[in-house]
Amino acid sequence: MEESIEHSALSKAGEAAASSKTTVDRPQTNGETSGWTPSSWTTKPIKQDVVYDDRKAVAKALAKLERSPPIVTPTEICKLKKSLEDVALGKAFLLQGGDCAELFDYCEASMIESKIKLLLQMSLVLIYGAHKPVVRIARMAGQFAKPRSSPTEQHNGKTIHAFRGDNINGYDPDERTPDPSRLVSAYFHSAATSNYLRASLASGIADLHSPLDWGLGHVKETGIKAKYERIIDSITESLRFMRTVGADSASSGLETVDLYTSHEGLLLEYEQSLTRRLKTPAAQRTGPVATETVNSPERESTVSDDGKEWYNTSAHFIWIGDRTRALNGAHIEYFRGIANPIGVKVGPSMAPDELVSLLNILNPHLETGKITLITRYGEHKIASILPAHIRAVQRSPHHGTVIWQCDPMHGNTFSTAQGIKTRNFSSILSELSSALSTHRENDSFLGGVHLELTGEAVTECVGGSEGLKDVDLSTNYTSYCDPRLNEKQALELAFLVAESLRGR
Repeated sequence: MEESIEHSALSKAGEAAASSKTTVDRPQTNGETSGWTPSSWTTKPIKQDVVYDDRKAVAKALAKLERSPPIVTPTEICKLKKSLEDVALGKAFLLQGGDCAELFDYCEASMIESKIKLLLQMSLVLIYGAHKPVVRIARMAGQFAKPRSSPTEQHNGKTIHAFRGDNINGYDPDERTPDPSRLVSAYFHSAATSNYLRASLASGIADLHSPLDWGLGHVKETGIKAKYERIIDSITESLRFMRTVGADSASSGLETVDLYTSHEGLLLEYEQSLTRRLKTPAAQRTGPVATETVNSPERESTVSDDGKEWYNTSAHFIWIGDRTRALNGAHIEYFRGIANPIGVKVGPSMAPDELVSLLNILNPHLETGKITLITRYGEHKIASILPAHIRAVQRSPHHGTVIWQCDPMHGNTFSTAQGIKTRNFSSILSELSSALSTHRENDSFLGGVHLELTGEAVTECVGGSEGLKDVDLSTNYTSYCDPRLNEKQALELAFLVAESLRGR
């Protein structure tokens, strides 16, 4: 039945997207659009674009996606928005982490469980150290595509497409032609991962009544393991006390936790196809919005009389990359119309006034916690750039509405003498420490961390208490994209951040 789907099954918005993805000459406007639609991005210039050869195949893939059910729901999205409001107000801390770029092969039970356990373990450490709730968001169930510095590369004397992620093309040189059917595969792998994530949480993988069931996996370093076990002992004693005084019950909230999904919203044809106008939960229709608004293009996605908004249902949270945040670009145009909480990568090239202009477009109604600013400068640049960005936001109407989150990974990547891409644990910790101190010095606070990590025993980043060196990287380097912290390094970083938060 699926093979008989015709091009006409695609919506008008889908037609616009299919047309824009199969031609280099995109229709563009040089001014602001007065209204927003899920496909209005197709009239804007776009970076990191993917152009397909077969328009009919694109139309077929997008038609399938448009008819597929949402992966996440407005209720879940609004629950996350409420939690992120607490982060923006300093009442909670945000932990976001996962793979640099997921592969379809990562949609496997043990690999999903290892990521869940690692994020839960890290959040437990941060709660213990920061004395505040931790909001958990995984780079998971959709983080397939990655921006690249060049769309092509040389292989055996020939120019071929660069590997852009499993939802675009294959890593094998013979599979580098962008294939729109991979968009549909990405949807089903994301849905399966999300389903297993929910099932694992519902089945007690995070039940604090039995924390020792989590296991420490590859964490064999005596010092880190001892610190973690002391935290578990502390929680166990607290739970024992609650049971003694009768505060323990099935409705106590100790059996599970919330873990949300996220990815970079890079492929707009995919994001558009999963953007739906759905009812906002009644309890969320009148949130704490500032009394003033900023002058920006009107969006048509505010709650209407029928109680509906435009939601991206591919994930709870999506972000705009540092390479695709042009003010008049396609990605900003798409993101400004969705009700989801969103992130924006902020790098060294972002001017302070540009940052405020971007916030004016993306958050004209000044929703608290709507925007997460994910800073990624590099350990040697953060001290000279972050203060100006903080002051620019403080002087704007957006003061007090944003979440400042540090990504200490992307600005600290380098290649070894052997040409292996890696990151040094000490550089990652240095940028995080600088972020914490810089915010304090500027009457601000760091609201979260954004990390590329895995629950597997990989050897991709050097340093840490494990003492990995350049020569160790080839032992188990499995990433097809950027290097990730392994479980031991990620837990160690969580302990160090928690200690810094506790000592503030």
